[in-house]
Amino acid sequence: MFRRKRPAALAAAFAMTAAALGALTAPGATAVTPPVAMTADDLPTWQTNGVVWTLAESGGTVFAGGTFSAVRPPGSPAGSNEQKALNFVALDAATGEPTGCKLDFTIGSGTATVRALAVSPDGATLYAGGDFAAVNGVSRSRVAAIDIASCSVKTGFNAGSVSARVHGLSVASGRLYLAGDFNTVAGQTRNKFAALDASTGALQSWRANAGTDRAGRAIEETPDGQHVVLGGDFSVLNGGAAQSLAVVRADTGATVKAYKPVDNNQNRPGEMRRTSTVKDLHVDSTGIYTGNEGTGGGVFDGRLAMNLGDFSERWRDTCLGATQAVIAYKEVLYSSSHAHNCASEGQFSELNERQHLLGESINTDRPLLSWFPDTDDGPSGTEQIGPRAMAVSSKGGKDYMWVGGEFTRIASNGNKLQQGLVRFANTPDTRAPVAGPDSVTATNVSGGVQLKWRAGWDRDDSKLTYTIYRNGTALADKPTLESKFWDAARPQGSYTDAGAKPGTTYTYQIAASDPAGNSAKSDPVTVTTPGTPTETTVERTASADAYVNGSATGDNYGTHQQLFVRGSAPYLSYLRFALPDAPSGMVLKDAKLTVRTTSDSTAGSPDDISVVPVSGSWTEAAVTYANRPGLGSGTLGTLSGATGLNTDYSADLSTAALSGGLGGDYDLALTSAGSDALRVWARETSNDPKLTLTFGKP
Repeated sequence: MFRRKRPAALAAAFAMTAAALGALTAPGATAVTPPVAMTADDLPTWQTNGVVWTLAESGGTVFAGGTFSAVRPPGSPAGSNEQKALNFVALDAATGEPTGCKLDFTIGSGTATVRALAVSPDGATLYAGGDFAAVNGVSRSRVAAIDIASCSVKTGFNAGSVSARVHGLSVASGRLYLAGDFNTVAGQTRNKFAALDASTGALQSWRANAGTDRAGRAIEETPDGQHVVLGGDFSVLNGGAAQSLAVVRADTGATVKAYKPVDNNQNRPGEMRRTSTVKDLHVDSTGIYTGNEGTGGGVFDGRLAMNLGDFSERWRDTCLGATQAVIAYKEVLYSSSHAHNCASEGQFSELNERQHLLGESINTDRPLLSWFPDTDDGPSGTEQIGPRAMAVSSKGGKDYMWVGGEFTRIASNGNKLQQGLVRFANTPDTRAPVAGPDSVTATNVSGGVQLKWRAGWDRDDSKLTYTIYRNGTALADKPTLESKFWDAARPQGSYTDAGAKPGTTYTYQIAASDPAGNSAKSDPVTVTTPGTPTETTVERTASADAYVNGSATGDNYGTHQQLFVRGSAPYLSYLRFALPDAPSGMVLKDAKLTVRTTSDSTAGSPDDISVVPVSGSWTEAAVTYANRPGLGSGTLGTLSGATGLNTDYSADLSTAALSGGLGGDYDLALTSAGSDALRVWARETSNDPKLTLTFGKP
């Protein structure tokens, strides 16, 4: 599996006080926790009806090869809305949709398959390898060259007969390198590895013979053009012992370094267990990286990094669960595997299910970084490995990580149907943490109210910021905690609210937020402080709400889960709250309206939203734009800067205006003079609008 080369550019519980902790990046940032640079948010991508074995890219187009016969839109179940695609599809990196390039890879008998794709350094030529006899009807034996601009077979390139399947390709220095099951190319002996003239396909004198009984899986030239790295399940190379991984000269194929085969695997540098196979290679200016698969006890299933120059081993990750693909992007090595046990790395022990996508630093194998999108294994009838190929492509100012394989669902997104292909972007990060803080307790202690909670976790952020809300108001101190999905007893946070007043009932909630401001809230907990009360806070959720639409004047939206506000092509939203009477001897001191933006990609708005009184009557079940109630004079408050997704925003309201409505229903409306719509959750959801009223001594 080949990608165009890109330059490099635990669970122990603990308590923390706010004084010892600092805040993370302010909401609005789009980064995930460094050094991870790809989000874990899967994007809509066309699907295949079979296995994707290989990916490559050129100029914002991603090429996928495999064993499939059709593609279909995202969300379509198998067998529906399909378009013919015989073992190949070209897709727009930014939209995930097929381009106009159509290539059919066929064979006279048996099943055709594309197992390797590589793009020339100038981005003009796509090379394909696998098991096929023709491309768009043009006879080609297991390797072909495609002109990318015209999407046509290059008739001047013909390698002749390749005796068996091609698994890996790499093109550099005017040569096309092949790795596979073959023993002859163009009628001459070439055991598992060969080199062709990249322009004509003529066989080169370069030889790196690996014996006749195993396979070459991957091949890459080093950036200086002096050496070629070989990967596979071979045990012999150029007549000498060599297990699965070797470096040879680029001019002759002579062995420079070979990993020693061993039976008792101690994972020592320079040694490889005889049952271990290199399934993929990534080589760039930062080093050489391998993805390995093993069988039997004591296998090496993980990844290793080698230095350029002396080809010494930098690190070796011994997680269990065969690795099928690796790619380095911005100081992180991303991998596709079916990892199920990384206890040897000090990470997760045996899982009940597999984690198919991982990230780790190119400089060290520990710890695993927080990049945990996930797929399923794939359908019965396949090896049920999951992902098998990776590529990074850039378009429109964004980078996209593409993943191909035999999976059929995205486990990290509610087991959403998605077969063969999925992609992720480097920005923005739009999803809330998978788990918010839980097991929250609030206890009266000397000095205030002590809150404790169990940390949440996120798929692309190991470090989350915790905002404590007292009666709906965020406190200034924001502790941070670090946790990952396998932390069964996730770290415990602790915060003491020294500002709590005596004899007062408080409701606390804690929100875990990632650096982009996406957050997940805990359930509320309530505590009453000892002593004589000086103030009390009451929270009311909306008893009715609805929006009206100026483009559909007769329609009622009282049961919708979202409320809309916009000035142009107007939307207005109405809310009703049942206000309590003021406690004896107290007056209204503070009033705050809180709404939460939805998770829709356009939910946020930079426009100011006015909160105004309602002068007319309305009901949730009957209000429309045509019969909407009138609005009172003046403004109760303003909601500003509500640009984040799935995030709470509050507006301070006029206590003088609300004081006159205490003890009865109070109606208010959300309006805007702007053109950017705001979408917030309605009372039909668990994030319903709420009014927080604080009463105190006059």
